[in-house]
Order: sequence, then structure tokens, then C-alpha cells
Amino acid sequence: MNETPHTLSSSRTLWELVVRRAALSPDRPLLLQDGRTLTFDGLRARGERVAAGLYGMGVRPGTVVAWQLPTRVETVLLSFALARLGAVQSPVIPFYRDREVGFALRESKAEFFAVPGTWRGFDHAEMARRLGARGVFEAYDDLPDGDPSVLPPPPRDGTAVRWIYWTSGTTSDPKGVLHTDRSLLAGGSCLAHALRPSADDVGSIAFPYAHIGGPDYTVMLLLYGFPAVLFEQFALPDALEDYRAHGVTMAGGSTAFYSMLLAEQRGQPGTPIVPSLRLLAGGGAPKPPELYHAVVREMGVRLTHGYGMTEVPMITMGAPDDDPELLATTEGRPPEGMEIRIVDGEVRLRGEAVCRGYLDPGQTAEAFDEEGFLRTGDLGHLTETGHLVLTGRLKDVIIRKGENISAREIEDLLHRHPAVGDVAVIGLPDAGRGELVCAVVEQPPGAEPLTLPAVTAYLRAEGLSVHKLPERLEVVDALPRGETLRKVLKYKLRERYSGT
Repeated sequence: MNETPHTLSSSRTLWELVVRRAALSPDRPLLLQDGRTLTFDGLRARGERVAAGLYGMGVRPGTVVAWQLPTRVETVLLSFALARLGAVQSPVIPFYRDREVGFALRESKAEFFAVPGTWRGFDHAEMARRLGARGVFEAYDDLPDGDPSVLPPPPRDGTAVRWIYWTSGTTSDPKGVLHTDRSLLAGGSCLAHALRPSADDVGSIAFPYAHIGGPDYTVMLLLYGFPAVLFEQFALPDALEDYRAHGVTMAGGSTAFYSMLLAEQRGQPGTPIVPSLRLLAGGGAPKPPELYHAVVREMGVRLTHGYGMTEVPMITMGAPDDDPELLATTEGRPPEGMEIRIVDGEVRLRGEAVCRGYLDPGQTAEAFDEEGFLRTGDLGHLTETGHLVLTGRLKDVIIRKGENISAREIEDLLHRHPAVGDVAVIGLPDAGRGELVCAVVEQPPGAEPLTLPAVTAYLRAEGLSVHKLPERLEVVDALPRGETLRKVLKYKLRERYSGT
């Protein structure tokens, strides 16, 4: 058998990819966690036994199974066992509580619900009972087990909807995003072929596996045959011990992870915090150019950033050999098969990695244009080299006295200021101007207190037009962030400061 990552990516289903990789690299490690190792063939063999156990519980092809589990070997096994059965799975971020979980269970009509029991002081099983969930079972340490001979044949149609992911709920209910094995394979293939890993690499999954990035990253491991370290709870500096012990070469997850690692590096300048580390990679939130340059300069590693969302797990990705300025200022290029169209400044997408729509048909109709392109709500443009530059969100355009102002432009400039650790720029209602520009700043330890005159003077010196200057400054101890990729939650800031 002489298969390459590119031929492996032609797998029709996720389970077919597991079987093909297991045949190529049966004894090589796939997942590393707490002194445990799961090999590629271990995923296949144990996955089939767990699938048989689920089958004995009544799970069949097409059965909807929700799971709310932390990033553990058992979680990956359960997910791939469900893929082996052809069940429809609905992953739920483990930090979600009654409102979001209850909504996901109702909307998906889940017939089974896997929980971790009590995890990080919260009783998930009790919440499940409180919500009236059906088929509740715990899957933290022990998984269902059975004889694989009872199993029906594995699914062969990779285009059937078998995944329901949930967008992050903000001021409204989350949306149920419909994915297929093929759309997840396409997203993972894009990530893998952009980063160009080798079988000698060691990766890491430091974010919730229930995020769309979970299968995205695992597809890359299966395509290239290298392992990843799993982190059930990621915190620095504690995680550095596992990074060093396993010789992690590729790490990251999102912009917040880069910032956390950079802060650790600044505690011991000149001595790499992870000597084996060669690449940081991720996505999920904008990457300020100054952060890119600081990571490369101070950590001595490469940084490649990408663009993805729950609806499209990987849209573009920077390549390690891209020009440094392109890596700093763009989100990379799309893979073959991903069409990007800019319509009135908005990024629209069509391709195999794009979801099939939403559980709510009305939301699907609103999200796609007449030519089948997904409206992302993101603003951007393509360079002559085909790299995508994101300039903000449609809802992040501040309209002051009829003039459009990009929050992202102001944020990128403020990120260069030494007294700014992180920043979010928002528009607030204003009777005279329509909206005013408000900068909410998180300062690094020991920084001189910022004032609005100092901020506006700095921005003017950087060349920002006068009509874009912030009219309000708020300094906070910490910006509100989501629990998955640590994105700043701007809606919370708008709620906090509107009308005050």
C-alpha cells in the first residue's frame, strides 16, 4: 500500500480515513494524554468496540446522539465510534449550561446524551436530568463496549448530514450548523496541506474537542500520520511541561493562545520555553500584525494563521513558506475547491467545506445567496497573490455621521501601543452622531494608565483619519471572552457601555 496524504484525503467518510491510516501506521501514536497513548490502529479497534457498545444501547445509523465532553482520549473514541455507526452527532461545548444545552437538545431532537458526570465542579448529569434529556449516559472514563461482529457495515455516503454543530450564542439562540463527513474532511485537508506537517511532528489540541476544530485537527493527524497531545484543561505555565515532555513541534489554537505563549516567553527572554516548537498555527479570531511580528521575533518560531468558522471549518490558511508580510497581514489563501467572492465588501464562500445549512430552513435561506454562496458577514478583500485580508465584521462597521469606520483598523493600530495588552473597538449609540467610537482596552501588568487624549494623540501620529478617532476610552482588567477560542465578546461590551 503506497498512499500519500493527498490520496488519503479522497476518503469518502471519516471512518474510511481511520481504516486507511490504521493500515498504514498501525502502531504509531495518535493521541497522547496523561501518560496514555492511543495508536492509529487503537482508534480503529477500540472505536469499533465502542460502536458495538453503542449499538447494544440502541444507537443506529441516523440516531441523533448529543455529547458534552471535555478534550479526552475517550471523547475522540466516542466521536469516531458514532462516525463508524453512521449516527448523527451533536457536539456541545462543555462550558455551556442550561440555556444553550437545553436549546441544543430540543432542536436536534437528541435521543441520547453523553456527559462527563461531575466535571470541574459542575454536575452535568444533574443538568441533563433537569433538562429532561433522553438516553443520558456518562462517558468520561468508561465507554460502552461490545462485540464488533454485531455491527452493520460502515457508512459509505460521506455527503449525508451526520453532524450538528452549534454557533456561539450571543444575544440570540445558537444556530444548528449541518455538516457532513465530506465537509469536515475538506476542512481538515485544507489545514493539513497548508501547514505541511510530517510524520515526525507532534501537535497539540488545547481547545475543546467539541469545537469544529476538533475533527478538523484530527483529520490532519490521520492524513499525515503524526500524534497530538490532548489537554483536558489548558493553562500556562502548567501545559509547558507536557509540551516539553512530548517534544511538541506544532502548537496554537487561536490568537489568544499566541498571546499567552508569548507572555510566558517574555518571562525568560532568550531561552525557548518549548525548545522543540517550530510552528504556531490557529485561527478563530483576528490576528494583529504586531502580534505576529512579536511571536516570530521573541519566540523564534513561525506563525501561520487561518480563517474558519463553524459553518466552514477551514476557509484559508497561511503557509509556513509564505512571505512574512503576507503572514502578518493576511489570513492566507484558500485551498483548491474553495471559492471566495467579495460582494459589496462582504466575503462569500462556496465549496466542499461549506456546511449544508442550518437546522432552521429559514436561517439557511437567509445565509446563502442565489448562486449558493454563503454570506459570512465578514468584510475583506483579496490581494493580487490570492491571499485574503479581513477588515472586520459587517456589524463591526461603525457608522459615525454617515461615515463608515472599521473597528479592525483602529484595533490593529492600538495593538502596537506598548500600554495596550488587548483592545476591542465598538460603536455605541449616540443621538447626535448615530454612533460614537469607543475603545475598550486591557492593559498589560505595570503599564502606565492610558487616557483618551494619549490614545487619540497616538492614533493621529500613526496616521489615522480624524473622523475615526475614538471619542471614548474604557480601561478594563480583562475583556470578556468566550470559553472556546477565547474570542472577545463585543456584544457584552456593547451591553455594558450603551446608555452609560
